[in-house]
Amino acid sequence: MNYKEKLNRVTTIILDVDGVLTDGRILITTQGEMYREMHTKDGYALKAAMDAGIKVAIISGGTNEGVRNRLKALGVFDIYLGAHHKMEAYQDLLDSYEIDPSTILYMGDDIPDIPVMKEVGVACCPQDAVSDVKAVSDYISHVNGGMGCVRDIVEQTLRVQGKWGEFSSAKND
Repeated sequence: MNYKEKLNRVTTIILDVDGVLTDGRILITTQGEMYREMHTKDGYALKAAMDAGIKVAIISGGTNEGVRNRLKALGVFDIYLGAHHKMEAYQDLLDSYEIDPSTILYMGDDIPDIPVMKEVGVACCPQDAVSDVKAVSDYISHVNGGMGCVRDIVEQTLRVQGKWGEFSSAKND
């Protein structure tokens, strides 16, 4: 089954943050504050997915509360930060919502993502993911992390499901 056929079954999207929703770079001020950038097109896509009835969750090793606040503002509430063993957070999500793993799309970019990627129905990564992640991916976006790769796969998913354009409250955030 090719990845497009698998997209038709997706009911849940799980994303990593650094390297997927961001370009992986962290700007550090002299006071020790850490800044990341997220792409508004990804934010729009996440809202569109949720408006179309797809559950969105985040599993990240990072702990920045600014990231949590941004995602909550978009309407994402299943946010696992500080998840250094991502399988634990993944299992908690499965147990909490009784999700069938074959209906999950996961997008990650680095080694800690691989165990979860091997368990889901559709494993995806940005163009600039590490080679080990690319090797286990069903789909490699033509877009780098933090530059709209989430929009790429979410739009494809919604188009395959006939839901692209059906949402109303999604806006460029």
